[in-house]
Amino acid sequence: MPVHVLGDVQSLSSLKWTLKNANGSIVVPAKVPSQAHLDLLEAGIITEPLLGINDFTQRWVVNDNWTYTADLTTLTKKLGRNTRALLVFFGIDTIANITVAGHPVAWVSNQFQQYVYDVTDFVAAPVKHDTNVTVALESAYFYGLNVTARPDAEISPTPDFEYAGIRQWIRKTQSDFGWDWGPAFVPSGIFKPAYLVTLTPHEVTSPLADTNETSSTQPQPSSAPASHPLLASGGTILIEESSLEISKIGQTSINTPNQAADWLVNVTLAVRSVQGADFPTITVDIPELRFSSGPLAVDPIPVRTNASTFLSAAFTIPDAKPTRWYPHNLATGPKLYDFTITLAFANGSDPAKPTDPHRTGPAPPPAPPPVSFTTRSGFRTIELVQTAYPAEELAARGITPGDQWHFEVNGQAFYTMGTNIIPFDPFYARMTSEQVRWVLESAVKSGQNMLRVWGGGIYQPSDELTGGYDFYAACDELGILAWSELIFSDALYPIDSWLLASVAPEVAQNVRRINRHPSNAQWAGGNEIEGIVITVNQSLANGTHYLDEFQTLFGEFLHDIVLSEESSVAYTDCSTTSGVLSLDPYEIRYNNKTPGYIYGNGERYNYDASQAFNYSTYPLSRFMNEFGFHSLPSFYSWEEVLTSPEDFSFNSTVVASRDHHPPAGSLAWPNPNAPQGQGQMTTAVELWLPTPNTTDTNQTFAQWCWSTQVFQSLNMVSEIAFYRRGAGRAENNLGALVWQLNDIWQGASWSAIEYSGRWKVLQYGMANIYQPVVVYPFWTADSQTLEVTITSDRWEAVSGSVQMTWYDWSGEQINFSREPFTVPSLNNTVILAVTGLDNILPFGFDVTDVWMYVNITAEVDNRTVTHEQYFTPASLATANLVDPEIELTRGSNLTFTLSAQGGVAPFTWLDHPAGTIGYFADAATGVPLNGFFLVPGIDRTVQFIPNTALSKVHPDPAEFAVRSLWNNTHL
Repeated sequence: MPVHVLGDVQSLSSLKWTLKNANGSIVVPAKVPSQAHLDLLEAGIITEPLLGINDFTQRWVVNDNWTYTADLTTLTKKLGRNTRALLVFFGIDTIANITVAGHPVAWVSNQFQQYVYDVTDFVAAPVKHDTNVTVALESAYFYGLNVTARPDAEISPTPDFEYAGIRQWIRKTQSDFGWDWGPAFVPSGIFKPAYLVTLTPHEVTSPLADTNETSSTQPQPSSAPASHPLLASGGTILIEESSLEISKIGQTSINTPNQAADWLVNVTLAVRSVQGADFPTITVDIPELRFSSGPLAVDPIPVRTNASTFLSAAFTIPDAKPTRWYPHNLATGPKLYDFTITLAFANGSDPAKPTDPHRTGPAPPPAPPPVSFTTRSGFRTIELVQTAYPAEELAARGITPGDQWHFEVNGQAFYTMGTNIIPFDPFYARMTSEQVRWVLESAVKSGQNMLRVWGGGIYQPSDELTGGYDFYAACDELGILAWSELIFSDALYPIDSWLLASVAPEVAQNVRRINRHPSNAQWAGGNEIEGIVITVNQSLANGTHYLDEFQTLFGEFLHDIVLSEESSVAYTDCSTTSGVLSLDPYEIRYNNKTPGYIYGNGERYNYDASQAFNYSTYPLSRFMNEFGFHSLPSFYSWEEVLTSPEDFSFNSTVVASRDHHPPAGSLAWPNPNAPQGQGQMTTAVELWLPTPNTTDTNQTFAQWCWSTQVFQSLNMVSEIAFYRRGAGRAENNLGALVWQLNDIWQGASWSAIEYSGRWKVLQYGMANIYQPVVVYPFWTADSQTLEVTITSDRWEAVSGSVQMTWYDWSGEQINFSREPFTVPSLNNTVILAVTGLDNILPFGFDVTDVWMYVNITAEVDNRTVTHEQYFTPASLATANLVDPEIELTRGSNLTFTLSAQGGVAPFTWLDHPAGTIGYFADAATGVPLNGFFLVPGIDRTVQFIPNTALSKVHPDPAEFAVRSLWNNTHL
C-alpha cells in the first residue's frame, strides 16, 4: 500500500504512531493499519499470539484500553486558509474516542462503518499546542460487560462461545469473541487504511499558506483516469463512496429478469466538496465496447464537507453488446470490463442549454476540472429462485412439492458447488491480498463456483486501498460467486434505537460498495438465526417476544435497507432458512409448512461417526449451505505453534485446548468440552480407518492428524456426491457448500485448507468430487445395495464410458466391466444397481479382501475428462491391507512418480516440506491429485505446483515425503 497516495490524499500510515495502554506502563511504536496485539508483537512485548497457549495467557491485552497517537503536523502544517482537511477512516475496531488537536471529534462503536470527519477547524485551533490525532480504544469486552449490566439490557437466552453474552451489543466481528473453530483474541485497533484528504476551491491556486508557489498537491488535469475513486479525490472534492450496479431494465431483487431486455447501469457517488456545482454531470465510458453514456445530469453539488451528497445517474446498454460474466466453470467464464466514470462540474448555467447573452451580474466561479476514475465490473444476472414449483414441472419431473431454492445465472439454473469462508486471521490487519488470493485460487482449482461469506465474520473488502486486501475484485476476476451476509450470527439480537441507528449506515455502505461486483450472488441477513428463533419461540413462555424482534430486524429493517440500495440480487433473512411465503410483500415462512413438502435450504452436522455414510441421515434438501465434520491440521501446522516435545500428542493439553468444539461457553480454559470434539474424531478414525499406533510417537501423532483429515474427506465427499445426485431426483438439489474452506489458526476445525495455506485431504477430495462429471458408488450397508451413479452439472448431455474393476488388496485384478453412458443436463444416470453381497462381490472373496475401482472417461466442453472413485465393501479399519512398499522417484520440475511394489496403498499421500505452499496435480491432466489409491503396476506421476509468493523456502525434492494408511500401524 502506498504511503503517500496522492498529494491531496495522504495515508495516515506515513505518520509516526505510538500505542500505549490505559495506565501508560506500556508505550511502543505502532502502525496504521494495525491492531494492538500486532504492535505489541512487533515491539517484543508479547510473542506470536497463535503460539502455544497464548490465546489464554494474552487475555490481559483484551482487558486493557489501548490508545493510538500520531502527530498530524507533517500532513497539516501547510494547510491554507481556504483548504479543508478531512479525516477518513475505513475501519476502526471498535469502541473508540477520536480526538484531533485536543478536540473531541467523535465516539465510534461500529467496526463495519467508514467514517469521514472535517477536522479543519480543530487543526487550526489546537488545544494547548496539541497537534496529534488520537484514537483511544476501549476494551470491547469491558464495554460489553458495562452495556449488559444496564437494567434495561435484554439478555439473549441462547448459549455462546468464550466471551459470552456480550457480542450481540457490539458491532464487531462476532467470532472475535470466540467460536467453535477459533480463538477469542477480541482485537482492537485502526485495522483498515486511513487518510487525510485536503480540499481547496478551484479558484485558489494553492493550498499552501502565505506563498505564491504552485502546490504539488493540487491535482493537475490529466487524460488518464485514477485507478480508484479515492485517488480521484483531492482538489475540490472527496469521493467517499461509489456504487456501480448492473441489472436488466425492469429487474428487481424479487422478480425474474428479462434476459432479452437491455442492460441498466446505475452509478452513485457520495461526495463532499468545497466548491459547488449547479449542473454537474456523470459520464461513463466502456472503452472495450467503444461505448459512452454521454453526460448524464445529476443533482447539484453543494459546498459541504460535514456530510455526504449522493449523485446518481443511469443509462442503458443493448443486451447483446457486452459479453456476459459467468462463473469460471460455466459458458464463457468471467468477463470484466473497465468502466471509466467522470464527474464534471458546471456553474451558472446548464451546459446542455445555450448561454444567455443578456445575462448580467458577476460571472460564476470557474468550474473545477473533472475528476475521473476507472473501476471494473461485468454484465450478468444472478437470481435466487424461491417461489413454488409450477404444477406442470412437478408432474413432468417427479419433484417433491414445495418451493424452489437455487441460483440461476444469466437465466439458467446451475449446480452451485463450493464452501463457506470464515475470517482469514484473528487479526485482520495482517492479512494480505496474496494470502487471500491463494485461498480463492484454491477454491477455483478444486472446482468450486461459490463461496459463502459467513455472517459471523466481516464484510470482505473490495481492494487494498480501502480494505487492506482484495477479496471481491479477485472473486470477479477468478469467476467465483460470493454469497454475502450481514454480520449477525447464532444469537438473538435485542432491538433498540441505538442498534438500528448503528446498523443502518453499516449495511447501506457495504451494500453500495459491493454492488459493482458481478461475483456477488445474494445478501443474507445473518447466519443460522431463523432456526434459533423458531426453537426459542416454541420453547420459552415469552418466545414470541424474540420472534417479533427477529421479524423486525431481519424481516423488515435489514430487508428494506438492502433493497433500497440494490436491485440485482436477492435478500434472504438468514443463511439457513425455510424460505418465504411471499416475496412481495416479504413474508418469511418460518414454520408454516405442509408435511412432506420441501422448503428453503438445509445443513447437516452429525457427529455420530457411525452414521457418516448412512444416506437416510442426509437431508433431502433443495440446497445444502452448510455441512461438515472437523479434523486436525497436519503435523507441519502443529510445528508452527507447539513449543514442547510433549505437546505433540493427539490429546496433549495444548492440542486439546485448541479444540473449541463444543465451545466452553465461558472463559474456562482449557475448554472443558474439548474431550467431546476430540472423542468424535477419535471414534471416526477407529470406526473407518486403521487406528494409528506405531513405536514412533511423532509418526503416530502425524498419522492421527492425517487420519482425521482422511475421514473428514470421506464423509464430505459422500455427502457432496449424494447432494449432487439429488439434482436429478425428487429433491431437485442444486447446491452444496461444505463447511468450511479456510482456517483462522492451527487447531481443530472443519477447514479444507490449513491456516498456512496447506491443503488438507478434504481439499483434494473436493477437487475430485466437484469435477463436472463424476462417478460415485453409493453403498447402503443395511440393505446391502450398491448403486453406481454418474452425475453431471453440464448444461448439455454428456456421453462417455465407465469401467468398474475389482482388485484384492495385493493389487491383483479380479475382474472388470465397461459400459457406455449418457447423462442428461444437470442430472444423473444409474450404471449399476445390485442388492446382496453375494451378487456384488467377486465370487469366493470376503468383504475385507477386495475393493472396486470405478473410473469414467467423457467428452465435456470439447475435451476429454476422466474421474475416479473407490468402493470398499468393508471399513478400511478391517480391510486386510498389504504392505504397499511405495517407491518414490523424484523427477525434474518437482515431479514425483509413485509406484506400489507390494500391495495397494489406499490414500497415498505426498507431503510438501515445511514452509512451502502449493498443491499437487496430475502431471498429465493438471487436475489436483493427492490421497489416491495406488495400485501395483499403475504408477502415478504428480507435480508440485508451488506458490512462490507465499512459500518461505524453496521446495527441496529430497524433503517431500509419502505416507498411506499402511503407515497408521507401520513405520
